[in-house]
Amino acid sequence: MDHQKIEKNIGLMGVTIAIVISIAGLVELVPLMFQAEATTAIEGVEPYPPLQLAGRDVYVSEGCYVCHSQQIRPFRAETERYGHYSVAGEYVYDRPFQFGSKRTGPDIARVGGRYTDEWHRLHLINPRDLVPESNMPGYPWLENNKLDGETVAMRMRRLRALGDPYTDEQIAGAIAEVDGKTEMDALIAYLQGLGLAFPRGRY
Repeated sequence: MDHQKIEKNIGLMGVTIAIVISIAGLVELVPLMFQAEATTAIEGVEPYPPLQLAGRDVYVSEGCYVCHSQQIRPFRAETERYGHYSVAGEYVYDRPFQFGSKRTGPDIARVGGRYTDEWHRLHLINPRDLVPESNMPGYPWLENNKLDGETVAMRMRRLRALGDPYTDEQIAGAIAEVDGKTEMDALIAYLQGLGLAFPRGRY
């Protein structure tokens, strides 16, 4: 087909662009769907337990991913600071994934266990109490927002429909597990679980 004819016909140009992007997308995505390391969880990675799942939802709803990435790239400067670089098998149960594209704050892919629960609580209430130069906002209201166990159980059922291997017992126990817990408790539980599949020295 004549190149000038495509350039002069905006409709034809749009269709051509859509076709090219579709083919390029398929070339990129289809192989990943059949690649075991992208679809199989690494040892130690399991679906989020109810409290951590609720905390992940708080993390997403508060937009924490805007400033904190969860993807350590395979560069020495990053692995020395944050730990082992990220691998696909860590994110099998992340929907949506929280890679992020900007680091206003540090990457938190391996933050689990590095600080105490109380440190996280104080940091989330007023970050400057612990890190004076921080520009992170505080989230004190999370202390007052109670979790809804029915919502957590419903999320687990929906994730099971997408392939997460939650059992009936896990889903049935979700309400009791988050009973009386706050969004602050849940967010801290989520943060404390990040990166534990990669203790130092593994891989």
